[in-house]
Amino acid sequence: MAKIVYGISGCGSGHSSRAREIMAHLREQGHEILGVSYDRGYQNLKDDFNMFEVPGLHIVAIQNRVSKRQTVIKNLKSLTGGIEKFREFKKAAFSDFQPDIVLCDFEPLTAYMATHRDLPLITIDNQHRMRYMAYPCPSNLKKDATIAETVIRAFVPKPDVSLVTTFFFGDIKNERTFLFPPILRKSVLDAQVSNKGHILVYLTQKSGTIIDMLKKFPREQFLIYGAGCEIKETNLSYKPFSFDGFLDDLASSKAVISTAGFTLMTESLHLGKPMLALPMGGQFEQELNAHLLEDLNYGKNGRNSDSESIGDFLYRLPEYRSALRNYPSQDNRAIFAKLDDLLSDDCNLAKEAHKNRRNPV
Repeated sequence: MAKIVYGISGCGSGHSSRAREIMAHLREQGHEILGVSYDRGYQNLKDDFNMFEVPGLHIVAIQNRVSKRQTVIKNLKSLTGGIEKFREFKKAAFSDFQPDIVLCDFEPLTAYMATHRDLPLITIDNQHRMRYMAYPCPSNLKKDATIAETVIRAFVPKPDVSLVTTFFFGDIKNERTFLFPPILRKSVLDAQVSNKGHILVYLTQKSGTIIDMLKKFPREQFLIYGAGCEIKETNLSYKPFSFDGFLDDLASSKAVISTAGFTLMTESLHLGKPMLALPMGGQFEQELNAHLLEDLNYGKNGRNSDSESIGDFLYRLPEYRSALRNYPSQDNRAIFAKLDDLLSDDCNLAKEAHKNRRNPV
């Protein structure tokens, strides 16, 4: 069995949600795992897995748009004392643990250490869609696409194998990349789907503008998470976040209005829920998610975030539901099987991929 260091981005809860399913599977197979993460990733996983906390990078948004200034300030603060913590990380995760292989879900420290220690590196994420998969990109986002690919390459310079999760399947650009359906939580796979008539709204921060727009549709019932309060107001119900309550409301909704994060979007699609995606300005992956969602007719790109977009989305719900009947809902078995192959016989396939990547013929 393999000794595995698994680096997990701590931004949001999507990475740790995916990593929880992967780590549980690997543990069941008898592998020894040391998880490496920060912020939500570390907090969400530390009680159930062997975890090491490291400094991490964060994106700061104001009114659903990335603030470059606040992002820089926050990241500089988080790296205070980072040199000593990095030394502890190198000792604990590599010198003491002595891994055979490194898995990486968009966490740069583990990716760089894999290269430094000449260890096989396997990425498991949705970010590498933008590096290794062809996809339709609007002309106004091509510059952002180039920047995003550069950032991904800077975070994870030399993966030997990339296991990419996606709901849009384009052509791959090399033989080291493999596309899989999104990794879903067991609770999502087991969820009982119904339609109680409400629309689930998920906001990552308070937004009076969006709330005011929802009030213009009094015949609809909106259950709102992320607004930071619990008040009943006409057709709006504000709810405190809870994993079980949120999933119940998602599974019983008739549609979803949310930021365009990958995890909630793919959970919604799996459950057959059309989505109005509100991509965060300046965050290319969310822009891409919303564009692909609309391209597949599973929902609407609400990039303009106006009342007209909401009205059009509500009017076209039957059309989106019809398209979602053809959504290829699948469980996690395919990516588990590929990972098992790479790690079988003391990681021979992963080591072979690593050798070929370092010494191409």
